[in-house]
Amino acid sequence: MNFHFTKYSLVYYIVSGILIIASVASLMVFGLKFGIEFTGGSSMEIEFSNQRPSNEDITKSLSPLNLGDITVQPTGNSGVVLTFKGVDEETHQSILSEINMLSPVEEKSFQFIGPSIGQELKNKTEIAILFALVAITIYIAFAFRKVSRPVASWKYGLTSLIALFHDILIPLGVFSLLGKFYNVEITIPIIAALLTILGFSVHDTIVIFDRIRENILRQRMDQFEQIIDLSLNQTVGRSISTTVTVLLVMISLFFFGGQTLKWFSLALIIGLSAGAYSSIFIASPLLVTWQRWGKK
Repeated sequence: MNFHFTKYSLVYYIVSGILIIASVASLMVFGLKFGIEFTGGSSMEIEFSNQRPSNEDITKSLSPLNLGDITVQPTGNSGVVLTFKGVDEETHQSILSEINMLSPVEEKSFQFIGPSIGQELKNKTEIAILFALVAITIYIAFAFRKVSRPVASWKYGLTSLIALFHDILIPLGVFSLLGKFYNVEITIPIIAALLTILGFSVHDTIVIFDRIRENILRQRMDQFEQIIDLSLNQTVGRSISTTVTVLLVMISLFFFGGQTLKWFSLALIIGLSAGAYSSIFIASPLLVTWQRWGKK
């Protein structure tokens, strides 16, 4: 029994619209909290030998050193990652001395990134994401150039781009809230997760679009809505099983992979879920909506 996906397009659009509006609102109000890789500054990871002091006690002990905005992020059972403005070696040692007065610690790592390097990395990241989006759109438009009716080939590329923005905006909105209330920062692993989401999502969309192309060549052109439903029914099982398999791995990493992989895996969990939804319920129904508008 085939499910009529396109029959409920309005419901899909409303759900996605609510999520996108909420994400954009969160980004506009709270913005994103970038890590020192992008803003410049110092990062120190320490491990307490005894009980870990509270975040407030650590921040209060370091306040005389004028370190700017200090972020204290607990890791594991007794570890902490501190981020603050760039400091010299003398201040670095003073920080260790102050914290040792609270409780004996062992320094695991310390790094300093200058603001110019951070800004350059931020610019290159924006260019990389923009280039990926443009390249994906051009590729899809080219791949579907022979299927120009009843929907123009370039609309396949534009539809995939809309779906990709959907898949990226939602995790960014979530991380905007996490940055505001839990001091979660946008780091290099999270950027890598976002680029992975782009590739995974567009791959899923292309599989469905490719089945649509095959069915168009076999069916009559005036049955476009039925062709979309047929193609989705033929591919939805594969899309869901592939996504669930990856999500099981990411969920395991989130709970058992340690602090380093926690937010990376969360970004993938949110983005891949949004990508599977958009490939099935947004990208393909949009083609039908455009075809209806074309008739009008």
